[in-house]
Amino acid sequence: MTSTLEPPRSDEDTRPAGGGGPQRHLRVAVIGSGFSGLGMAIRLLQKGVDDFLVFERADEVGGTWRDNSYPGAACDVMSHLYSFSFAQNPEWKSTFGKRDELYAYLRDTADRFGVRPHIRFGHELLGARWDETTRRWHIETSQGDYTAQVLVSGTGYLSEAAVPDIPGLADFEGTVFHSSRWRHDHDLSGRNVAVIGTGASAIQFVPKIQPEVGRLDLYQRTPPWIGPKNDKVTSPLQTRLLRGVPGYQNFRRNFNMWGREILAFVMKRPKVAGKMQKMASDHLKKSVADETLRAKLTPDYVMACKRLLFSNTWYPAIQQPNVDLVTDGIAKVTAHSIVTADGAEREIDTIILGTGFKATDRPVAGRITGREGRSLREVWQEDGMAAHRGTTVAGFPNLFLLLGPNTTLGHSSQVVMIEAQIGYVLDALKVMDQKNLASVEVRKTVQDDWNERLQARLDGTVWNAGNCKSWYLDAHGRNPSIWPTYTWRFRRQTKHFAPSEYQLATLAGAGLPALTHT
Repeated sequence: MTSTLEPPRSDEDTRPAGGGGPQRHLRVAVIGSGFSGLGMAIRLLQKGVDDFLVFERADEVGGTWRDNSYPGAACDVMSHLYSFSFAQNPEWKSTFGKRDELYAYLRDTADRFGVRPHIRFGHELLGARWDETTRRWHIETSQGDYTAQVLVSGTGYLSEAAVPDIPGLADFEGTVFHSSRWRHDHDLSGRNVAVIGTGASAIQFVPKIQPEVGRLDLYQRTPPWIGPKNDKVTSPLQTRLLRGVPGYQNFRRNFNMWGREILAFVMKRPKVAGKMQKMASDHLKKSVADETLRAKLTPDYVMACKRLLFSNTWYPAIQQPNVDLVTDGIAKVTAHSIVTADGAEREIDTIILGTGFKATDRPVAGRITGREGRSLREVWQEDGMAAHRGTTVAGFPNLFLLLGPNTTLGHSSQVVMIEAQIGYVLDALKVMDQKNLASVEVRKTVQDDWNERLQARLDGTVWNAGNCKSWYLDAHGRNPSIWPTYTWRFRRQTKHFAPSEYQLATLAGAGLPALTHT
């Protein structure tokens, strides 16, 4: 089997024996250089903090938009909202940014704000351990070891591909790869291709590869609700306005933001969402005339219980003569075929996994060890995936998670949430300086109270009560993913760092950590 399932890494990803020399101590260590890590780095520089490094396992910035280079990759949030408020772009070519454009935006932003000297490419995080004696994080990377007062994880929830546990997949003798690790060197022309999964990635790349493959088998477990995508090319007049009229970019961004906030009202209410479901249902009826096929494509859950998707090309593509939509479960994979539960066997030579990401089981959590010697993964497995204000976790001093638990949005731009969290981290650093603090750790009672109220808000929402099984929910049916209300509420609740919510450890004279907590 020719397989591409591993995350991208730099060619320089080799660690010198013995840790690569003396450790360097940092004020802040940032993991990842996608929207989260890059935004954190820029804002640190803008606030005058320059004693930091960003550790990136690959050889370029970009995160999700570096890794997901599959044909047709694009964003489903408007470009003016899916970008930094402090780095707006008047040159967006259309309503929704395409992958290459978004990737270029992130690279250009890194250059524009001068953060590249602070990024260490080819530095994969191997482990981070809190030392209670020195009040520092000990960080092990593939290129050497460091210590840091503050650790910021910017890896997000779309960084590690989810590979399904299908009997025989490892024995397949053809080519198999995940959509986020696209094999551009593998020519699909005339091949018999199987796509497993019909989610957000598949509805974008399937219409692109359908015309070139010989046969295309789509293995669908659950059909998604798909609405029409109102994507328009930016007119020359709009571009001139964006370039030349002061405040117009902010107007467009805010217009998009408040329009999306209306969706938050809808998605909190399954009955209202059910009425809006007619939009997607009409799109399906208009696009697919065959009643048998339409029945296979009709979800049995309330719209937005799973991620709501948008496409004008998915339904036409899957009705082409060389496409077969398979709804029977996969029993096994053989050396040259896929066998479904009904006993049917279909010969193939390429398997593409459109199976999403490890959103509620993030591998980075297993590499971060807190004050009590337990990893973040162990704590979350025992107590449930949770954080205070989506950002800090009891037992893990000076650790800040960007896009942590319950910061995922079902209605708007994640960049809005990222910027709010970055502001929270910066305010925490300011408080630490003002109070001469060595460490801050959220109180367990505060974290539990926050999450109890948050989960109560999720009860009855379309995400919890929409009659579906989605990646928003963990194995116990709990929702550790979604922020259940408006983005303005999250921004308000992360505007200031409240020391009263934290255990504070002060510094002794000469910068040495004191052992007293307040």
